[in-house]
Amino acid sequence: MGDSGRKKPPLVAENRYGAKSKPAPKKKAAPKKAVKRKPAPSRKPAKKRHPVVAFVLGIFRWIWRIIWGFTWRVSLVSVLIIGLAVGYVYSTLPDVRTLLDGRARGSVTLLDRDNQVFAWRGDQFGGVVTADGVSPDLKNAVVATEDKRFYWHFGVSPRGVASAVRINLREGRGPLSGHGGSTITQQTAKLLCLGVEYDQDAWESEAAYVQDCRRGSLWRKAKEAVYAVAMEFKYSKDDILSIYMNRAYMGGGAYGAEAAAQRYFGKHAAVLSPAEGAMLAGLLTAPSSLAPTSNLKRSQDRAATVLRLMNEQGYLTDEETAYWQDNPATLSQAAKANAGGYFADWVMASGPEFFTRNTTEDVILKTTFDARIQKAAEEGLQWVFDNKVRQGSKAQAAIVVMSADGAVRGMVGGRDTTAIGAFNRAVHAKRQTGSAFKPFVYGTALDLGYHYDDLVNDAPYCLDIPGSGEWCPKNYTNKHYGEVTLTWALKNSLNIPAVKISEAAGRENVRKVASGFGIESNLADGPALALGASESSLLEMTGAYAGILNGGSSVTPYGLVELRLQGDSNPLMGTGGGIGERVITESAARTLIYMMEKVVSDGTGGRAALPGWEVAGKTGTTQAARDAWFIGFTADYVVGVWMGYDDNTPLTGVTGGGLPAEIFHEVMMRVNEGATPKALPAFVPQPKPKPKTKPKRRTSDDIGEAIDNAIDNAIDNLIQDLFGRN
Repeated sequence: MGDSGRKKPPLVAENRYGAKSKPAPKKKAAPKKAVKRKPAPSRKPAKKRHPVVAFVLGIFRWIWRIIWGFTWRVSLVSVLIIGLAVGYVYSTLPDVRTLLDGRARGSVTLLDRDNQVFAWRGDQFGGVVTADGVSPDLKNAVVATEDKRFYWHFGVSPRGVASAVRINLREGRGPLSGHGGSTITQQTAKLLCLGVEYDQDAWESEAAYVQDCRRGSLWRKAKEAVYAVAMEFKYSKDDILSIYMNRAYMGGGAYGAEAAAQRYFGKHAAVLSPAEGAMLAGLLTAPSSLAPTSNLKRSQDRAATVLRLMNEQGYLTDEETAYWQDNPATLSQAAKANAGGYFADWVMASGPEFFTRNTTEDVILKTTFDARIQKAAEEGLQWVFDNKVRQGSKAQAAIVVMSADGAVRGMVGGRDTTAIGAFNRAVHAKRQTGSAFKPFVYGTALDLGYHYDDLVNDAPYCLDIPGSGEWCPKNYTNKHYGEVTLTWALKNSLNIPAVKISEAAGRENVRKVASGFGIESNLADGPALALGASESSLLEMTGAYAGILNGGSSVTPYGLVELRLQGDSNPLMGTGGGIGERVITESAARTLIYMMEKVVSDGTGGRAALPGWEVAGKTGTTQAARDAWFIGFTADYVVGVWMGYDDNTPLTGVTGGGLPAEIFHEVMMRVNEGATPKALPAFVPQPKPKPKTKPKRRTSDDIGEAIDNAIDNAIDNLIQDLFGRN
């Protein structure tokens, strides 16, 4: 039917053996819908610029390309140069430990007789401190005051510089005058003088070196910035702060935080309170004018501002800030007293120069100074000038208090008792001594055998002086008193008897005794020697009177007891004065003390008397009352007082028995407060032995008896010589 002649299809798929299958017929793709596109916005043809405008803009573009090309190249070169400069400075910076003490000279700390500090000289340095070793309040106060971004900048603060320039311009100064905007790092670089060390041969003085280090020129500022950046790379922030806190000047001769803490508060920098730390930080702006020893109230006000800054920067709470502002820092007793300036200056000048004025070491000087006695001297002087001297008077005064061995306990060189480095009238003023010299005249006579009750005729008396003519001394009262004892003449300070005694004892002997007691000034050659025509210092005269008190031996006034280097226990030198050789006999000295006691108890020095105490002394007034003296002593202390004008103007109504004696009284009342009165080492007076009666005329029997006795004595002596003596 249907399959005759047809070939059947194979039963297996053709592609089993790799045969290619015919491609399936392609389906026709559905036609795509046409997408409507938004027509592109028609571009407006570019508006042509005016040829002139196009030319000007082209010029500006060209200039900008030049400026930009120049700027980035210069900037790149500048960065490379600065980088090289920083790298060079970095390579020259030493180990941080060598930078902590940069003083050109050392410090001198003076201790009183009780080993308490009372004065400082030189560049005071209390020792090395570190940023983490001081009180945290001090550290925070310094950062808050000087550089609040210290821990965040790289040594230079552009924002700080810009702010400083703005303030300077607003205040009418130059951009670099006044506020500098310096960071603590830059200030440290300046303190290091950018690595330039002081050289005596290269600079006129240390002051000139410091002035050059502090120059504020633009070039100097640039070098300072480079040095500061190099320091930031070399040292840690705390290292830089440590250098700063050791080298910064904080007033009162104190360099560094430790020295300032000791100077003002008598404690270590590690234990300062927030108020004390704020006060020290406040000094960094103007150390001399803000020093609490100069003006405590101003320093406290500045510290209150520092405390506010610490509060604003989160270092103190509101309660802490309020508390410390209400309880400001105060000075230690030694700093508050600010006493002994004249004494300290004298000790510094009398000590070895290489250990005092020009020391490069830190030196400790133990002295004879007594703070209580010094205060008594200052208060006594002030009381007399406040109550006894007319207001506005320019008269000056000086006081020396010493022990009988010459140890100076207190010294006032002028009415300004807090002065340092001022003219010291107790040491350097050479003035005529007047009648204060007379004890050396009478001491000479007593040493030669005169008696305190010997008589001298107070009558008109003249001497013919070769080359000068006749010289006739007169008493202060212009009266004559006839036959008087030596004691009466001394206690009433008669001039004519003093000259007569001097001439009888010999002027050369008087000069020898006075020199032996320590009067080193040139002594007059003429008869006016007895009336104190020679000049001397108050220190010399007080030392000479100390020789009388100690029994007639010379005295060298001294203030230095021991000198040693800081940290050493063994002293380098000891006492530089004391009792020396005998000048007059002890008997003569004791007799002279007895006579001088009468000056106070019954003579011209009555205003110097002290209730319950024996006092000896002598008044002195020079010609025209240009100088007034009183020098006296109790059993314990010798006190010398001088009063006068620096320009030799005569005093008005003042004699040695007046205001100087009253100053002595006021000083010694305070010195002896609470003490038990002691007797002077004077002798007990004995009446002058009566002269021997004239021998009777001998008879012949008397003569024969005398001859027989003489023969018997001669025989006895001959027998004893032959057979020996018992």
